[in-house]
Amino acid sequence: MKILVVGGGGREHTIIKKLRENREIEKIYALPGNGGIAADAECVNIGAKDIPAIVDFAVSNKIDFAVVAPDDPLVLGAVDALEEKGIPCFGPRANAAIIEGSKVFSKNLMKKYSIPTAEYEVFDNIEAAMEYVKVCPIPTVIKADGLALGKGVIIAMTRDEAVAGLKTIMEDKVFGKSGDQVVIEEFLEGPEVSVLAFTDGKTLKPMVSSMDHKRAGDNDTGLNTGGMGTVAPNPYYTKELADECMKTIFMPTVNAMNAEGRTFRGCLYFGLMITKKGPKVIEYNCRFGDPETQVVLPLLESDLFTVMKATRDGTLAETEVKFADKAACCVIMASKGYPSHYDKGAVITIPEEIRASVYVAGAALDESGRLVTSGGRVLGAVAVEDELKDAVKAAYKLVEKIHFDTEYYRRDIGARALAAEVK
Repeated sequence: MKILVVGGGGREHTIIKKLRENREIEKIYALPGNGGIAADAECVNIGAKDIPAIVDFAVSNKIDFAVVAPDDPLVLGAVDALEEKGIPCFGPRANAAIIEGSKVFSKNLMKKYSIPTAEYEVFDNIEAAMEYVKVCPIPTVIKADGLALGKGVIIAMTRDEAVAGLKTIMEDKVFGKSGDQVVIEEFLEGPEVSVLAFTDGKTLKPMVSSMDHKRAGDNDTGLNTGGMGTVAPNPYYTKELADECMKTIFMPTVNAMNAEGRTFRGCLYFGLMITKKGPKVIEYNCRFGDPETQVVLPLLESDLFTVMKATRDGTLAETEVKFADKAACCVIMASKGYPSHYDKGAVITIPEEIRASVYVAGAALDESGRLVTSGGRVLGAVAVEDELKDAVKAAYKLVEKIHFDTEYYRRDIGARALAAEVK
């Protein structure tokens, strides 16, 4: 069996390593992949957004199943295009991927179907938005409507910050057309929880909860990033909360998408805030999160390909989705300067005995075949242990064995979760 995985980051490396556990899979192609993925799949230099080229490759190479992992190709209709050629896919069609592709759509969906979320207003005119932030409660949250590499959210602690944020998104267009509309919403407080879930549009099976660390610096300081590390499970996410979320958020979302004629099949990501008034949705993603995937999939005991196929075929209810009763920690090693300016080309040294625990994101192979840095988030070091405190220690021991000249990483991944466990 031949599998194609669209994407080239740490999330895709994690998916590929997990798929390799299925002995029926003979060949995995990664489009475009990266220098680290090249050790586990054949990388093909076709961009994740080049849908015609992806389809041509899949057809000419007789691909049996495709996994479309990143948000951009999903929103652009990669699954639709591949399925039209008879290639079964894991991932939502474009009309369902809009749940991430448009913040305005997702907020309006939640409002229409009474799914708990922050109060909000939508603006497509900067003058009207400016007037609103003069009177709205502060702090407030400003979100670009469309995709923005996970960075289109500004938390404004003052009115001046709100004005500057609106200018950045709507006037300076730092996120391009994604900033043509903005959502300005209520600032929620409480622990954040990420829950990824498999769904075939009828049944939904949540994965292990996780906790992301978005800020670049220790103690959640510095600029927002795509994620500097994760732990799973999230200690704030109790069984009682999980039951409540299933009743008030997860299944209502699946049912709402069906009612809108936008049946969602694939991985649906719920970004949640556990407020004093209960869990509320901060955001939806139409795919596996990154770096949440790096701690969730290593805990999956069921065969990933079998589960993915079930979400596509509508047989998830009869398919086992089992996770180990263990804990995982991922520490992201980044290029110094990320998420702002950073240098590329530093040689990466990873001892052979720990390669199975390393998921590569921003790295390439140079002319000599050496692995070198090529992105901001370079790799994730992942450890799985019986207890979270041991997983954190083990992940940092892995980090100590990996070297590149420009390396930077947070020293406190998991500290917040461990403190919550003590409580």
